[in-house]
Amino acid sequence: MAFCITSLMPLVTCSSVDSIHILRAAELAGKSAGYTAPHPNAGCVIARGSKVVAEGFLYGQGTRAAEIKALEQAKELAKGSTAYVNLEPGDCHGDDSSVNALIQAGVSKVVVGLRHPLKHFRGKAVKALRDASIEVNVLGEDLHNRNIQEALRACQLVNAPLLYREACRIPFSVLKYAMTLDGKIAASTGHAAWVSSKTSRKRVFEARSRSDAIVVGGNTVRRDNPRLTTRQDGGHLPARIVMSRSLNLPEDANLWDVSAGHTIVVTQHGANRSLQQRLACKGVEVVEFDMLTPKAVMDYCYDRGFLCVLWECGGALSAPAIESAVIHKVIAFIAPKIIGGVTAPGPVGDLGMVEMTQALNLSDVSFEQIGPDMLISGYLHPIPDLMPIIPAMEATAPELMLPASDGPNIISFYKAWNAYGAFSNFSPHPIKMISISGDYVTWTSVEHYYQAQKFEGVRDFLAQECIERIKSAESPEEAARIGRTLERQRPELVRDKWESVKIDVMYRA
Repeated sequence: MAFCITSLMPLVTCSSVDSIHILRAAELAGKSAGYTAPHPNAGCVIARGSKVVAEGFLYGQGTRAAEIKALEQAKELAKGSTAYVNLEPGDCHGDDSSVNALIQAGVSKVVVGLRHPLKHFRGKAVKALRDASIEVNVLGEDLHNRNIQEALRACQLVNAPLLYREACRIPFSVLKYAMTLDGKIAASTGHAAWVSSKTSRKRVFEARSRSDAIVVGGNTVRRDNPRLTTRQDGGHLPARIVMSRSLNLPEDANLWDVSAGHTIVVTQHGANRSLQQRLACKGVEVVEFDMLTPKAVMDYCYDRGFLCVLWECGGALSAPAIESAVIHKVIAFIAPKIIGGVTAPGPVGDLGMVEMTQALNLSDVSFEQIGPDMLISGYLHPIPDLMPIIPAMEATAPELMLPASDGPNIISFYKAWNAYGAFSNFSPHPIKMISISGDYVTWTSVEHYYQAQKFEGVRDFLAQECIERIKSAESPEEAARIGRTLERQRPELVRDKWESVKIDVMYRA
């Protein structure tokens, strides 16, 4: 995306206090990574000088904005304070209320870590605040000094999936693997339980919970028979994607149990029709491609609105994924073990490189001790850094820059979106609906109401308990998880003729 610079604004000195508060806002934003998608991770710090008055972050999809939570906590101390946000507020489905809240609270200044990455949001909140005579400073635009780079980088990394998706037009993809000290992901027999420690595997579960989907190949399904769950009670359940051209897969694989999460099998057009039918009967979604490639699958995931995809495949699939430039980051758990074996598999297959000078170098590399293992992570060439693929921050100000080209403004997600690119049924606004008894009941969101209606009128303790859990769910996403889980695990508890009435239920809400 190219921009034409028309003018420059005067620079303002950034204090170390500003950097500290912005870093804290980014840290807060990261607490809910994986729960807020497709919306960005947002954190807010309200401060008076070096003293923090209040903090808040976006808990999950459809919950109240980080700024509003922080302002409610700050109360009268918000007047005359400075608000620090890692990301410019968006204006979709109620997010603009955070701008109004900042204005009404009487904050004197707002420091923004990063302008909104989506063009149809970018700059609107900044302009609205400035129009209200609130001083607004943006890192990299109005603020420049040696303290800024670390804070700016933290703001970029906490929303890397959305930034990469907007710039590259494919989901942010992370290749994860565990290997021995001699570079093997399994023994020569294929046995791989376990290469890494229990502590490392817990980190993998956390990575899964922050992803929209997990990709494996047919070899992994046949060899390891994984479940690819988060092993967490509650929270986000990523989709499990199996790539297989031949569809030569076992009929009793753990991934076909959709009560543990949604499974998508992507395959070549016409492959193993009989297995396709049997998988469909189990609730597995089967998608056919004319030519099954990593790039084609990521294009498909982009169209479905996935922001972050975790690849847990073997070397036969990771190599073409890297060659296709769909892998942006690598996280490798290295165990202090040696297994040997000429035929023992490694994490990455043949890339066609014959000289060490051809090796792909990682950037922004980090090292972390995880129990007995070493975790090495970094960003993969040819995208060594976020900066080259995200327009310079001073090139994102709409009042200063003129876009040279137009692209699609709204991300297309697999659930229904309204004109502003927001989940309409995940609106954070409460609604009042009449119950079977004739009384009006207040629901936290449309999604809360919709999920509870699946079990309305069912005379079963578990169904009624589920309705109460849905009512008390902290976010629409959590309400959806509770309702969908019981629907998958106990379909007999779903009310009669639900399929024929569910559209009417949604329309009423």
